[in-house]
Amino acid sequence: MVQEFQIGSTGAGPRVTSALIALGGNVGDVRARFARAIPAICDRARARLVARSSDYSTPPWGEEQQPSFVNACIEIETPLDPHALLQTLHDIEREHGRDRRNERRWGPRTLDLDLLAFDDLAIDEHGLTLPHPRLFERAFVLVPLSEIAPNRTIGGRTAAAALRTVAADGVEKLPPA
Repeated sequence: MVQEFQIGSTGAGPRVTSALIALGGNVGDVRARFARAIPAICDRARARLVARSSDYSTPPWGEEQQPSFVNACIEIETPLDPHALLQTLHDIEREHGRDRRNERRWGPRTLDLDLLAFDDLAIDEHGLTLPHPRLFERAFVLVPLSEIAPNRTIGGRTAAAALRTVAADGVEKLPPA
């Protein structure tokens, strides 16, 4: 059993950090994949699920000649550091059929897990940039993120304020699965 600790805890356990993660995909039964991936994230990251957005149907971004995506966001509390959490997310993607090395940029995805923010930490390293470098450009992330954390400050901005600066045409909330 994983023991839960408060963020910033200085007690007997590790420090627990809030992380925001975007989920997406457009190949196969994406919503069923989310239903399996979220518990896997929580289990492997020794995390507590704080919030889960609704699922949204969203138009493709970047490469537009492909099926619509399903997108969502979650907030977790985890004792992992951001590098270990990112590796965990990549491992789960691979287990759900994603091959990052052999895919087209912005092409079809079975499962895409992006680490958006880790508390309000700023990192710019090869392989890890926080907050996510295109977070504030993407309505397909900002709409579900604004549902669960509208006033969360990320890189000096809130999700709700950032959402007001992008077009959200075609982003549609899906009924519960």
